[in-house]
Amino acid sequence: MAFTVQDLHDLITLVTQHPEWRVELRRLVLTEELLALPQIVHDLSEAQQRTEQQIAQLVEAQQRTEQQIAQLVEAQRRTERQIVRLQDDVGELKGIVLEQRYRTRAFAYFSRLVRRTHALMEDELVSLLEEAVARGVLSEDGMDEIARADVVVRGQQRDGSGEVYLVVEVSWGVGSGDVERAVRRAALLSQTGLHTMPVVAGERITDEAAELARAMRAWQVLDGRVTAPNDAWLQSPSA
Repeated sequence: MAFTVQDLHDLITLVTQHPEWRVELRRLVLTEELLALPQIVHDLSEAQQRTEQQIAQLVEAQQRTEQQIAQLVEAQRRTERQIVRLQDDVGELKGIVLEQRYRTRAFAYFSRLVRRTHALMEDELVSLLEEAVARGVLSEDGMDEIARADVVVRGQQRDGSGEVYLVVEVSWGVGSGDVERAVRRAALLSQTGLHTMPVVAGERITDEAAELARAMRAWQVLDGRVTAPNDAWLQSPSA
């Protein structure tokens, strides 16, 4: 039996008059997939909301992590600054101890350079320098510069040619600045008429400082060994 246009209009009229028939009609007309579509859309909407919430939580967690990282970086910087200060303090302390060792054990360290070694006490050095200033052979600035030398040792030259003063700069790690100070202060002391020798002493020396010491004719006393400016290595007595 053919389904006419009039039949369609009659069906529409009946469905309009009986809304409760629409559900059953949709079930008959539509596929299961189409019927499930509204629920699928609803589920997708809820999943999207949950995803957005999770993303928001992740963003917040990321922000907290970045803040924590920034705090850690700042803490690391503070720690590094503290370590640098500690290293400087330890280096200064080691230098003071080493300087005192070279002063109190001058014979052990400098006997291969001079005989009858004697490390000048502060009052001896001051008396020597003040006399030079009074004679007009040394300026006040020159006196202050020499007085800052780490150790000044008086002795007799090993070749028997007379008295000599070693102007020594002591550093755990000898650098170019130590060489320059030793040479400058030895030159100033030589203005008083004394024969002087610049010396750098320590546990080790940089390559640049060693080359500069050879060029400026400064002696090296390193870890129990003595090196002359002309590269002649001598083994000193055990310190």
